[in-house]
Amino acid sequence: MPRSRYRWVVLTVGTSAQATVACVLFSVAVLAPELRDDFDLSLAQTGVVLAALGIGMTPALLPWGLFADRAGERVVLPLGLGAAGLVLARTGSAGGYGELVALLALAGALMGSANAASGRAVMHWFAPGERGLALGIRQSSVPIGGLVAAIVLPPLADTKGLTWTYAALGVACVAAALAGALLLRTPEHITAQLPPRRQGTARRTLRRPALWLVSFGSALFLFAQTATMSFTVLFLSDERGMTPHAAALVLAAMQVLGVALRITIGLLSDRVGSRIVPLSRLGLVISASFVVVAATTRAPLVVLIPVLVVAGGIAMSWNGLAFVAAAEIAGPHATGAAIGLQQTVLGVVGTIAPIEIAAVVSASSWDIAFLSAGIFPLVGWALLRPLARAGRRARAGTEPASAGGAISPSRAAR
Repeated sequence: MPRSRYRWVVLTVGTSAQATVACVLFSVAVLAPELRDDFDLSLAQTGVVLAALGIGMTPALLPWGLFADRAGERVVLPLGLGAAGLVLARTGSAGGYGELVALLALAGALMGSANAASGRAVMHWFAPGERGLALGIRQSSVPIGGLVAAIVLPPLADTKGLTWTYAALGVACVAAALAGALLLRTPEHITAQLPPRRQGTARRTLRRPALWLVSFGSALFLFAQTATMSFTVLFLSDERGMTPHAAALVLAAMQVLGVALRITIGLLSDRVGSRIVPLSRLGLVISASFVVVAATTRAPLVVLIPVLVVAGGIAMSWNGLAFVAAAEIAGPHATGAAIGLQQTVLGVVGTIAPIEIAAVVSASSWDIAFLSAGIFPLVGWALLRPLARAGRRARAGTEPASAGGAISPSRAAR
């Protein structure tokens, strides 16, 4: 198959694998009432169950990324997702709370393979001027997976129970693993590279300040994303009197807008020749949108709901740019390591964000909580600003291209 056509096969496989992982990650949230009732969980235990997949996945992301750089995505994605499928097949019929948490954590650790492997595959098969669009499409898999989970899993659990529901998720993971094994391959320009060129590449990449700035700067955007993705239903139902079903439709609208914005902004980054410049500007836009949310929390629903949907969609728009920026800083032989580090930082911050937001709501009010969530992207913009300035100067020809804005991995890896 010609490379020009085959790269779309790679993108389809990677996006499908990541959507499957996202569906599993959202499954615990959408099935929380059933899990609580079937396993007789307290509120505290339910919180641990909700966090279990992330607790397992976060420390495994960097090791999977390093392994992907050594073994390739055709090995890593099927190995991790296939094993996760087997674990999930047992999850719904776990013997109790402890086993349930352990199985979910193990499944999360195994599913971490898809993050680095699918992203690495797309990075290798798409040219620098196409990667923003390609990774924007791939990153749209997260809200798509969330939509599928919200629509399909609750009725499936009602009719078939948790055992069959998690078995179905396990089958989906195994199917994604088989697709990876059968359809993924490494480009010749990567496999032909001599091993000595790879020695020490991951170590050098993980010590690069630009990679850490991109990872931490963009991770701060997660506070805003979490405020809308995790708390919208609770806020609208508890504070504004909407039914949970109606509030969930608002959340679904945010996800649809998030898909469109991730793809559009990825394409825009290809056209302007930079990831960091639009990424840093998004920090300002997200912060401004949350100021508006904070100002309208008590406004009529006809005003508040459109504001929430727009702010929530914008808060989801940045992830693909951060993903590509981290990978391009690393270059082709340390892509997995860079993606693993960036996703690990996101995982850590993603664990902290809901705790911070809930604490602010408890101590003050929803408008203060939304306002505080909008402050963190402003700090992220400040961290990314030096890289953005360097990128603009590089494109103007006043200094060599670097990770600040250039999209050439060979230059970014220097």
